[in-house]
Amino acid sequence: MTTTTELVRQRLTSQQLSTSSCGSVAQVVQHMGAMQAQDYDMAKWAVGVRLPGSTEQLVEEAMTRGDVLRTHLLRPTWHLVAASDIYWLLDLTAPHVKRLMAGRNRDLGLTEDVLTKSNTLIEQALADHTYLTREELMSRLQLGGINTSDLRASHLMMHAELTGLVCNGPRLPNERGVKQPTYALLRERVPIRQTLSRDEALTKLAKRYFTSHGPASLKDFVWWSGLSVTDARRAIEDAHSLLTSVTVEHQLYWLAQSAGNVPERPDQVQFLPAFDEFMVSYCDRTASLAPEFTRQTITSNGIFKPVIIVNGQVVGSWKRTRTLNSITIDLTLFYALSTDLTEQIHEAANAYRTYAGVEKDWRLRQQS
Repeated sequence: MTTTTELVRQRLTSQQLSTSSCGSVAQVVQHMGAMQAQDYDMAKWAVGVRLPGSTEQLVEEAMTRGDVLRTHLLRPTWHLVAASDIYWLLDLTAPHVKRLMAGRNRDLGLTEDVLTKSNTLIEQALADHTYLTREELMSRLQLGGINTSDLRASHLMMHAELTGLVCNGPRLPNERGVKQPTYALLRERVPIRQTLSRDEALTKLAKRYFTSHGPASLKDFVWWSGLSVTDARRAIEDAHSLLTSVTVEHQLYWLAQSAGNVPERPDQVQFLPAFDEFMVSYCDRTASLAPEFTRQTITSNGIFKPVIIVNGQVVGSWKRTRTLNSITIDLTLFYALSTDLTEQIHEAANAYRTYAGVEKDWRLRQQS
């Protein structure tokens, strides 16, 4: 591997985008280590695009069962994580995230006493497999004398997640029949606790990241994992026997030793969701994103838009508008493409429509 084109081709394979070896929702998420997931519907598609033949309902069912959890770890944002990985990943990464949150918690008056009391009230409210929305939990905390206004509610719940108390529960219908996210006690959702020593966890995380995201640099791993540079170097060193390195344009990259040569394939088109790992998990994205298209893809406040990639290169963006029984997909191409590629893009849009379970009432519109 000596060129950027080869690097991108390998990333597509590592990320299960050019071909997938995963047979279930949990296997996809476990392979990826963790998947950024602040946009719930897009996070489900991030799994679906890596699991051929899957549907949104299939992914939702795995979330409902608790095969995959949505919680805060790695960085101060939502992630999907396999239930079997939740405890050791939290043990490894939550202390760093809590340190990042500490200053803002103080500004909000969320002292250790307040956070401890909040966790106690939340634990009591969710006991015996009770599932409550954040609003319902905040009502309980308010009754218990805890101020949940402003951003306190988000910080209180994130603290409960980072301490291993709660995670997502199933989405349940409200009085209008609209499904709402709920919280559950983590120990009830995942009763078997898998723990690792810190050294074991560092090694495992490095292996997971470079297997699923490689080729990637040390800097990429630091950004994605939230680890310090020292811990990230140590993790790579400890996983050295499982990894190999390549140099592309004077930059050192790591990937799994098990990664073989990736053959050239016919043109491949994928519709990637907002905040997809293919875009968000690297510091330097120029291998797949031309600098002139950065502003059209990543907003100034760090929002990663859903993108269309052809052979790993961003060629446009897309947006879906969904109602109960219909879907509209709007395409914005950044430059003119061949007729064949345009047709493949339309076919990829149709694949998303099939995944979403909309059979008849759907529209595809290309913006000028």
